[in-house]
Amino acid sequence: MIQLHTHYLAFEQPNGEMIPCSTDAMSIKLIGSAARELDREVVRQAAAAVLFYFRHEQNRTSVTVTEFAKALERVLCGLGFKVQVAGAAPVKLDLAPAGPSVAEASLAEIANAADKGFELAFFQRLRIELECALMRSPQLVRFTGLRGCVKQLAGARRWCPRCRRLSDHIVDFLRHYLARGGETKCALLVD
Repeated sequence: MIQLHTHYLAFEQPNGEMIPCSTDAMSIKLIGSAARELDREVVRQAAAAVLFYFRHEQNRTSVTVTEFAKALERVLCGLGFKVQVAGAAPVKLDLAPAGPSVAEASLAEIANAADKGFELAFFQRLRIELECALMRSPQLVRFTGLRGCVKQLAGARRWCPRCRRLSDHIVDFLRHYLARGGETKCALLVD
């Protein structure tokens, strides 16, 4: 058997035929014309979440189109988009926000405010910003500007291994802080 690329799943057709396809490409096909109105990175990250779910949590390399569509729908709904799936038909997206429950913050602004305190001051300010955001009981907490923030904190002009470690550290910090809260029922988006 041929091994699938890491970004591919085998999609089972109603006639039993298995067709390997990129999860990004399948997401675009399922979303249809509304994909032009969505941020390409949001679609890519949603597809990556679905791929991770099936590959690593379910230990599967093949799914039906309907299973994939329903999982993609759940991810997009979690990000604040109203999605309706009718079998294997294209997904209909209502791009109006699901409510005013999105808290956003800029990581670059937090890094600028930390000034010469470098990473220590940055993580203290990040914790405070996250606590303030969670007081509003949002469904989604979004932090933007990760790449620029990391390069600023690392003092790097180009992305390097230290940048990658710091980026992972920031995301892990946010995930652990949310998980520690336990009762918090919100999604986290870092881009």
